[in-house]
Amino acid sequence: MDYRIEHDSMGEMRVPADRLWGAQTQRSLENFPIGAGIETMPREIITAFGVLKAAAARANHTLKPEAMTEEKLAAIEKASEEVRSGALMEHFPLVVWQTGSGTQSNMNVNEVIAARANELAGRKLCHPNDDVNMSQSSNDTFPTALHIAAVTTLEDRLLPAADGLIDLLRGLEEKNRGIVKSGRTHLMDAVPIAFSQEISGWRSSLERSRDLLRLSLPPLRELALGGTAVGTGLNAPRGFDRQAAAEVSALTGKEFRPAENKFHALTSLDELVFAHGAVKALAADMMKIANDVRWLASGPRCGLGEISIPANEPGSSIMPGKVNPTQCEQVTMVAVQVMGNDAAIGFAASQGNFELNVFLPLVAYNFMQSVRLLSESIASFTERCAAGITPNREKMTENLHRSLMLVTALNPHIGYEKAAETASLAYRENISLKEACVRLGYLTPERFDEVFRPEEMV
Repeated sequence: MDYRIEHDSMGEMRVPADRLWGAQTQRSLENFPIGAGIETMPREIITAFGVLKAAAARANHTLKPEAMTEEKLAAIEKASEEVRSGALMEHFPLVVWQTGSGTQSNMNVNEVIAARANELAGRKLCHPNDDVNMSQSSNDTFPTALHIAAVTTLEDRLLPAADGLIDLLRGLEEKNRGIVKSGRTHLMDAVPIAFSQEISGWRSSLERSRDLLRLSLPPLRELALGGTAVGTGLNAPRGFDRQAAAEVSALTGKEFRPAENKFHALTSLDELVFAHGAVKALAADMMKIANDVRWLASGPRCGLGEISIPANEPGSSIMPGKVNPTQCEQVTMVAVQVMGNDAAIGFAASQGNFELNVFLPLVAYNFMQSVRLLSESIASFTERCAAGITPNREKMTENLHRSLMLVTALNPHIGYEKAAETASLAYRENISLKEACVRLGYLTPERFDEVFRPEEMV
């Protein structure tokens, strides 16, 4: 492999000749061989840095044009756009398990953008620290990139995925009106419920989680950029935070604004904890829906069998013909991962010591993984499972009329205790509720038929 010599404030480093990064990135690459090539800084964070660096360069050009010249701005903007588009991803090799401020990833971005800007200019025009990192610190850029990435992924990936499933469930609700089935509480038979009502519960849960996700967005729109090292804004021109936030908004088409208190913005992760809590709430709803679906589809002969779901692949390497609810299973596994990520983010957020939280890469990794996995999980479940849910009407009717909890309809006519006695006799003797009620002398056959109408109990 060919190398070139780069240097930083600590001396010289050998860097692969075909890579755009510099000495600081190389030091991190060698000092942190932890999860190399696997647990690297999330793509969403890198592309958010591309937005941030272009926005900072624009703000600097407006506020201090003598330092950020037209030529430098043009070169940095072009290089930043390549970072934002993902065209330079092979030049961002650093792992999550590095410095807790994300300093080395910020410098990785600075070095790559400076090197690419110099390539575009045809000369050594930009310096990683003096130009690309002008008016910034790793301490305010990393949380800013994290907020940009969080808003972008929630708005562009997770909320649309949730909306897609909500819309599909609303259609299933309408399609299945008029079907009555046995309800279940504690995994035991309960009073009847319309299948459309059961589906409406799933839909409404997702709508509530969607509302909570939307509530989490406004705090995430506040950016730490302009706080620099400890929140005082040292070495940033007056008004840089407002100008940079406006440029981020212009580049993304999304609303962002400067954080009111930069000391809070650098040391606290409240906004991300709250937002990921909403992500976890959605994951919990998906866990419940997936479990309901796979229970209702269990069988095909020895389970509940009240619905059918698509058969997507063989389910066993030894049992011919077996088909499993695999889309439900991927949903529940993703939900568990999101819940674990939430615990990690909560612990990390509690470690904001003095003027900085030093668990930022971990939070970035877990947050982005949760949003990415849950978005893709919901979309897959919607297309490959929920869209193919069909009711087994005969099985629903059979289970409905075999349920002893239909005896609840008799409460107003014979009282709770006599109804309980009726259900107990029917269960012990394996007879119908009507036979039990008549045998006990509580109602005549004709009166029983008048008051006992399961389909009207919903």
